[in-house]
Amino acid sequence: MRDTVQIHVTADLPIRVRALAYANRAEIRFGKAFPVVLLVDSDAIAVLSKELEEVRTALNSTARVDDQAPEVTD
Repeated sequence: MRDTVQIHVTADLPIRVRALAYANRAEIRFGKAFPVVLLVDSDAIAVLSKELEEVRTALNSTARVDDQAPEVTD
């Protein structure tokens, strides 16, 4: 049995976010019928945002490198 939960987030997956001011955190819901909920403390929102931006930059730079790969001709 795994000790983590994995979800595949795609562009068409419904994502809803709401502030839980009384708990000083945000709730991020992925999906509709059986949502997976991520609770993020307010202090961790900036950290999560920074990490997501870093992975976006890494993925974009990888895509640019792949686009610039030389053509192979015989």
